Amino acid sequence: MNFFDALEQRAKQIDSLLCVGIDPRGTDAAAVREECFRLIDATAAYACAFKPNSAFFEALGAEGITVLHDVIAHVPGGIPVILDAKRGDIADTTEAYAKAAFDQLGAHAITLSPYLGGEALKPFLSRSDRGAFVLCKTSNPGADEFQGSLIQDAQSAGSRMQEAGRTLYEMVAAHAQAWNTNGNVGLVVGATDPQALARVRSAAPDLWFLVPGIGAQGGDLQASLEAGLRPDGLGLLINVSRAIAKASDPGAAAKQMRDEINLVRSTYSVTMAARSTQYALAQLARDLIESACVRFGQFKLKSGIMSPIYLDLRRLVTHPRILRRVAQAYATKLRELNFDRIAGIPYAALPIATAIALEMNRPLIYPRREAKDYGTKAVIEGDFNAGETIVVIDDLATTGGSKIEAIQKLEEASLKVRDIVVLIDRGQGAGPMLAEAGYQLHAVAALPELLDEWRRSGAISREQFEEVKQFLTR
Repeated sequence: MNFFDALEQRAKQIDSLLCVGIDPRGTDAAAVREECFRLIDATAAYACAFKPNSAFFEALGAEGITVLHDVIAHVPGGIPVILDAKRGDIADTTEAYAKAAFDQLGAHAITLSPYLGGEALKPFLSRSDRGAFVLCKTSNPGADEFQGSLIQDAQSAGSRMQEAGRTLYEMVAAHAQAWNTNGNVGLVVGATDPQALARVRSAAPDLWFLVPGIGAQGGDLQASLEAGLRPDGLGLLINVSRAIAKASDPGAAAKQMRDEINLVRSTYSVTMAARSTQYALAQLARDLIESACVRFGQFKLKSGIMSPIYLDLRRLVTHPRILRRVAQAYATKLRELNFDRIAGIPYAALPIATAIALEMNRPLIYPRREAKDYGTKAVIEGDFNAGETIVVIDDLATTGGSKIEAIQKLEEASLKVRDIVVLIDRGQGAGPMLAEAGYQLHAVAALPELLDEWRRSGAISREQFEEVKQFLTR
């Protein structure tokens, strides 16, 4: 189990997104140990995680480091501990920092500075059982001096400049998505700028955020939750330090904060899910137009029929940013399903399935169109075990026939198939046909929904909208 699996399990188990910060102010090691133990004992029932701040322990010298070790060890089993150390260095130095945090002190996760680049984070990120919260948009008043700077990405292909107007913190969020190959990367995003929090959530829809700034720093709890919660009501770890530690009854203060967080979660969960779904649909609609994966005009289909719309998702391979977002959209659907491996259908779905496998860190196989007549003579490429459950990935769903052919090959290899996930369901009978055969079709978007979004955004004219709509109902 990786760090975020453990964190999510804890959050669901006690219904809490509260992270209790441990920032002791005692003047000697004995006083600090007693202060921290008392805080942990009082709040453990309500804490999804604890976050000791390394600086307050380091300030006490060697004895302070010993106390920090003892404090982490005192946290009850099953409660994740995040070491707030904001490390970031290179080569042997960062290797040593990782060993100190994880092996010597026993922390389950750590906060990291990304500004030396991805190489500085590798020793931390290579530990799939440990978490890393990368500083993205911090809660201090001077954060925008660098983090809010507008940047442009130089794309090597044609030296084309794109992404004008994106902030540095959004770039960090995008890189964190790419670094998350072991499923152990989160972001630190302050509660003092809910608008920025919303932008980071758009850039990193699935990552967990550690959110400081509630309480003494003046962050707005409700605005932060509305801006940053995932549609599943998770994905935010609200850190509160002084407001709990200085309370006359820290346990009661922790319970009250937990309950305040949950009240907002329950009130806005339906609204947030709907808003997130609409945003995702709008983003996909824009991406399909930008990549020319959808075109309007007159196109002769394989069947010989003339169509006013043409979908070609093979083009996604030349648009890595869009392909990544498509993989993230699939991942949202796939997390609702139970499966052991994913299987991509050749050929259009293979790069998409590969991107999904990388995004979710899940194993990929694929059925060949023709069995090899040499070597292993494999029908299924990739490692698998008989009896495993496979979810099938394809790009589009029209009638469902090609899915059945691929599924038969998988089932002949003693694999189980229940679900098929596509990016777009054209709404031309694939769902009912597959259901009759015993399989369930899931789509990121239905073509009529996308059509409505293209019309709403002005990407197509009313005449084009009506022409395609009539074509789809034939």
